[in-house]
Amino acid sequence: MYCIILYKTYIFVYKLKSNMKSTFLALVLLVAGSTVSLAQCDKKVSLHSSKTQHLDGSGKQEDTADEQTIVDFDKSDINVSITNDDGDQKMTGKIKSYTCDWKVPFKEGKTVISTTLNNDNGEGRDFTITIEGKDGKVTLLAESPDMPDKKIKLDADKFGEKN
Repeated sequence: MYCIILYKTYIFVYKLKSNMKSTFLALVLLVAGSTVSLAQCDKKVSLHSSKTQHLDGSGKQEDTADEQTIVDFDKSDINVSITNDDGDQKMTGKIKSYTCDWKVPFKEGKTVISTTLNNDNGEGRDFTITIEGKDGKVTLLAESPDMPDKKIKLDADKFGEKN
């Protein structure tokens, strides 16, 4: 008898015997495979971008800004640093909800973060931040219910585990 286990992009095939060793081995390999695919989701991650796109509510580009943006986050905290001709701006927040599903770490998948970002003056604004990797390109889209006609989009120059 054979046991075929499909998990995300992994396929495990085992010839089962009537003993516990085979069952235990299958379980261990399944857990190991799930740990590999979720490894990115448990780490501190950093996204770097050199251009910010300002979109209207329908996603049409209204403006672009050449500025260095760094977004660092894990499951509990998020930090955003923006450097442009007007100086530096920093925003921080605690993550309220976090979903993470990447088929290929840092290349193909999606993370959705719900947070309140507070600026240097302590003013806060709710955001839903979606980071999506598709066809080798990673983008970040930030939307706020306080500004339904405005969205912020970043194309990642660099996206990976924070050192």
